Order: sequence, then C-alpha cells, then structure tokens
Amino acid sequence: MSFAAVQKHVAVLERAGLLTKRRSGRQQLASSDVEAVRSVSSMLAELETLWRGRIDRIDTFLKD
Repeated sequence: MSFAAVQKHVAVLERAGLLTKRRSGRQQLASSDVEAVRSVSSMLAELETLWRGRIDRIDTFLKD
C-alpha cells in the first residue's frame, strides 16, 4: 500500500472520530479511540443481525 493510500485511510478514520493524529517533532502519530471503535463494532453487529433477519424472511417468503 502506498504512503498516499495510507494517508487517505487515516484521514477517513480521523474524520469518523476513530483515531486522532498528533505531531511529535517530524513524526505524525495516530492513536485510536478504543471506545469509538467498540461503539462502531457494536452498531455494525446490530445492523448485521437486523439485515440477516430481513434476508431470512425474504427467503422464506420467496420459497412459499
């Protein structure tokens, strides 16, 4: 992965509030917000459960 691609990914994660950047001399350090990542993970798990249930109901409906 190129450096530019990494920078773009980091910028997206920063805008989403999942990490923060700070400077230390010439270096830019990134730190993740563990609680924010856990919150997103939990939300995605709930959405997965919701959609799997909907797809199962559609499958059942189409089989009848």
